[in-house]
This record gives sequence, structure tokens and C-alpha cells, in this order.
Amino acid sequence: MSRFGSQYRVSRSTGVCAATGEPIEPGSPCVAALCDDDEAVLSRVDYSIEAWEGNPRPEGIFSFWKTRMPEKGEKQKVFVDDQVLLDIFERLGEDEREDRLAFRFVLGLILLRKRLFRHESQRSEEGGDRVVWLLKPKGSAPDSPLVELLNPGIGDEDILSLSEQLGDVLQGDI
Repeated sequence: MSRFGSQYRVSRSTGVCAATGEPIEPGSPCVAALCDDDEAVLSRVDYSIEAWEGNPRPEGIFSFWKTRMPEKGEKQKVFVDDQVLLDIFERLGEDEREDRLAFRFVLGLILLRKRLFRHESQRSEEGGDRVVWLLKPKGSAPDSPLVELLNPGIGDEDILSLSEQLGDVLQGDI
């Protein structure tokens, strides 16, 4: 069993506006936000456009994006802007918690697959326990600094579990 399967969960959309408690109609535009709660878990909350524009932002907001509430039973494709993924990746860069390192690593793998980063080289972290990948952002100047991505040494099962959770957050398959 994945060590992140029960330890680290990110919630799916509930279909209810977090500000008003009213249902968000399927097919309606809305705003999805990731928020850090007291237990250091990323929770997804959804807002109708009107509630998002007319209310204060939620506590612990980590990232947000505009989306559409899926139709009942619809398997929605991810259409989160690449810049949102890069923003989440960057925001996770300073977080040293094990679950966030793993989450960032999986997001980094996705960004590599999308060709938004290119793997340049790698080095062992001091102590030699883990490896740091050095990535070149797409379109960056030849002399620009490389982005560091710590490979926390998670297994295939953990990568799959975290990928599924990321897909749940973004409402689709990654």
C-alpha cells in the first residue's frame, strides 16, 4: 500500500460554494482553490464566480484557478493552465514537509512530461541519501539558473497515488 494513500489526501470538488453553501450548477464557471488547513493538508474548495468576486479570499490559500463545475458523472479533462501548475510547483519549492516534497516531485514529473522542464543533470544531496534533479525551464536563457527538484525516493505506488490525487484536485486525468 502506498505510504501516501491514507496519510496525504487532497479533497475533490464537492459541488458546493464554500462561501454561500449553495450548490454550484453543473456546467457553471467557478473558482477552485487549494488551501492549507491546520493539519497541513491541502483542501480543495470551490466558489461560484459571484461569491469569489464578492467575498474575502479563504484562509490559507495556496493556489486558485478558474474552471467549470463538471456535469454529473462526467469525466472531466484537465484544462488547468500550465502556468497554474508551474505556480503550484514553485510555491511547493520552499516546503520541506515530506508529503509536500513528494507532491512536488510528482508535479515535477508531470511538468517534465509536458516538456515544460528538461532534465539537465543530477547530484546527490549531502549525506547521499537522496538525489536532486537539476531542471531547465522551457524557453529559459542558456545561462539562467537551473531549478532543483528533490527526488524523495518514493516508489511507483506512491507516485501513482499522488498522481491520482493531483488529478482529483484538478478534476481529470493527468
